Amino acid sequence: AEYMGDSGLRLITSAIRRNTPACLDSKIHHNNLLNNMLAKVQADNAGMDDALMLDTEGFVAETNAMNFFVVRDGVLRTPRADYCLPGITRAAVLRLVAPEAGVPAVEERLSLVDVWTADEAFTTGTMGGISPVVEVDGRLLGGGVPG
Repeated sequence: AEYMGDSGLRLITSAIRRNTPACLDSKIHHNNLLNNMLAKVQADNAGMDDALMLDTEGFVAETNAMNFFVVRDGVLRTPRADYCLPGITRAAVLRLVAPEAGVPAVEERLSLVDVWTADEAFTTGTMGGISPVVEVDGRLLGGGVPG
């Protein structure tokens, strides 16, 4: 989803899991994104903007279209790039933007509780840029307004 306007993105957690690298490594930029498309259909049917996708162990991987970040207690966190394409915009945020802003950034496994209790969240992608997330699974992040 491309962020348009001032309201921020609303996400649901999809029942569709992200590919495991043992089957189809997401670091390869390929055209086999059927599971991502099914997750997007699920989000659309729920009236949401995009779907948060989990890996096969239940940890956050990415959304159906973009990389995902949370901020909690002043630390920027993003899932390790085991189950997602390590995007160019993601890399720029981790290697340029966060250090310049003096914000510690870590790549780690994120659970849904980490997402639901985040101070704020956003997605990154070449098409969507940096887009704030204001709601995940009916839970408001940052008071429901972009941070």
